[in-house]
Amino acid sequence: MNFKKYLFLLSAFVLFTTPLFSQITIPKILGHNMVLQQLKAVPVWGTATPGEKISVAFAGQNKTTVADKSGKWSIKLSPMKASFMPREMTIKGKNTIVLKNILVGEVWLCSGQSNMEYAMRKYSKFQTAVKGYKPPEDDLNNANNTNIRIFLDRRKYMDPSPEHLGWDAAMGKPLVDFSAVGYYFAKDLYTKLHVPIGMISAAVPGSRIEPWIQASKMEIEPKLKNGKILNKLSADGGDIGKFYDTMIQPIIPFALKGMLWYQGESNCFLNENIRYAYKLKTLIESWRNDWKDKKMPFYFVQIAPYNYSASKDRPLTAEQLPEFWEAQKLTLHLKNTNTIAITDLVDSIADLHPGYKWEVGRRLSLLAANKAYGQTNVVYSGPVFQKMKIVNNTIEVSYSNTGSGLSSRNGKPLSWFTIAGADGKFVPAKAEISGNKVIVSAPEVQHPYSVRFGWNEAAQSNFINKEGLPAVPFRSDNPWEKLF
Repeated sequence: MNFKKYLFLLSAFVLFTTPLFSQITIPKILGHNMVLQQLKAVPVWGTATPGEKISVAFAGQNKTTVADKSGKWSIKLSPMKASFMPREMTIKGKNTIVLKNILVGEVWLCSGQSNMEYAMRKYSKFQTAVKGYKPPEDDLNNANNTNIRIFLDRRKYMDPSPEHLGWDAAMGKPLVDFSAVGYYFAKDLYTKLHVPIGMISAAVPGSRIEPWIQASKMEIEPKLKNGKILNKLSADGGDIGKFYDTMIQPIIPFALKGMLWYQGESNCFLNENIRYAYKLKTLIESWRNDWKDKKMPFYFVQIAPYNYSASKDRPLTAEQLPEFWEAQKLTLHLKNTNTIAITDLVDSIADLHPGYKWEVGRRLSLLAANKAYGQTNVVYSGPVFQKMKIVNNTIEVSYSNTGSGLSSRNGKPLSWFTIAGADGKFVPAKAEISGNKVIVSAPEVQHPYSVRFGWNEAAQSNFINKEGLPAVPFRSDNPWEKLF
């Protein structure tokens, strides 16, 4: 073999047996204008040539590592305090990446289906607010929030960006396509914390919950407390893992404070109840495990009133939605989970996408302020059923989250209460506020046994606390509570 031919073959061997990481690459979630989570270790990761030495410098820290045999590398910056100072991050190896205009503050992920994806641009035609919940100002056209940064996670555009773009200030054109719930959550939270806020929106219209869960995590047979075992969750289909693989996995392990979830309509149409509870439980636990934070706050929206019983695809009753609410609430057994009710934010139960997203975002912010940030003076929920007591021919209902007192929104008698005797036949009931309790009765039920509130897909009760937040629907005869 002549020398030239030997060199050619050797070069070809090296070319085709060496990984193609000629330069450092980083995931798209790491880029200019991003917000890093304060008071937590902050992962920075990517790919490079195997064995390549990598250094990351930011805010006076300089950390080094070496890419492993597969070319992957990762370091963790030490926890930092919030900072409005725009700083640069320098990542060095054979090449150098400089990320600019980086802040440190609070970072949240918001995910789900169309009501979470519901973009700010849709307010361009939203001229009037029937119920009086008007946007605080014309954010669609005038927002200028340089300390709120947004990242729109799109499943077809999550490959590494050569320009390291993806994060933007919450203003102008980038805001037009961003989640309205996510933006208004960040805007209200900013007024409460006075630190930079970073929001990542990963939502897909019409999506069921299954595509958001890693496929391997769905291979379980839920076991109820009575010993009954449900069929495997994965048997429900629904493109399991599709959006997890393309939208969630690419941002792991970007440091987060917490997660917001607004999804369920697609599963409610499928007549789901207890099975959805286990799916949501699986999602929460698996995402927390992915981020190696079993205590990460996870807050979700109780889906809005809608005329599900009019569906032509499968027979549904007017109680399907309340049963779904009940399934959502079962996951409150998990620590650091909570929810908000939005039964009052609907103009028509024929609209699957109610428009008051600014108020949905604000209520999630109230919840985060109270639970995630310890601002216990912030009232985040309307009255929540705590217990009932039978007193003669009435039922005395006790509540938590009463705020500064129970009230009627319009001054009229409380609506959407029903009561039943041992026969289980519910009838409309009279409900009167007595301190922080409600006394419920009906002349035709002399020996009451159970009570329900708002147990109908159309229920939009006037029952609130004095902070104006709606009471949460419930039934005292919940068959799943002791089995989950």
